[in-house]
Amino acid sequence: MKIALAGVLAASLIVGPAVLAGSVQAAPDPAALAYKLPDQIAWLGDPVKGPLTFVLWGDPTKAGPYAMLVKWPPHQMSRPHTHPNDRHIYVISGIWWVGTGKTFSPETTTPIPAGSVVTHFAKQFHYDGAKDEPAVLEIVGEGPQ
Repeated sequence: MKIALAGVLAASLIVGPAVLAGSVQAAPDPAALAYKLPDQIAWLGDPVKGPLTFVLWGDPTKAGPYAMLVKWPPHQMSRPHTHPNDRHIYVISGIWWVGTGKTFSPETTTPIPAGSVVTHFAKQFHYDGAKDEPAVLEIVGEGPQ
């Protein structure tokens, strides 16, 4: 349920509001909802050294649930690593490439296209990233305890 709700939120952040020809638009009541259009998302990180991130809610560095967007620039891949808890990933756009194990082998990674879901299990080695095109993910997980 959390993954489905977070996926809808992430999709609405990326896609933005629909614009109808000839319609009159009014700004939504900020007490009822908040939104960011794609050019308003304040991505953090260095696009040369690794993925960019935007936290939707929670704090991935602290105990408790969180959801975040991750944008992998082309030709970027993490090295083998683990996470202390399961992480649930939805691929929003692009092709995300994943591999498992302690040996870094980007040529043997598996392509995961947009619309796919992946679970990284706790304490299991994996690596991932983008090859020829960017990939945008939504990650839902529990921060370290």
